Amino acid sequence: MKNLVKKFISDDSGATAIEYGLIAAGISVAIIITVNTLGSTLNSTFTFVNDTMNTQ
Repeated sequence: MKNLVKKFISDDSGATAIEYGLIAAGISVAIIITVNTLGSTLNSTFTFVNDTMNTQ
């Protein structure tokens, strides 16, 4: 029983999985923010091009 408790306390594979999950979540948030910013910029650019072409 003592060995089982020692093994359970020293096992850190669950913590590693949680750490990888947090890293993946952080990367996902960074990608979402970048895509949203880039999307807004592209939308503005295409609107400008469209307006410019319509006036000529």
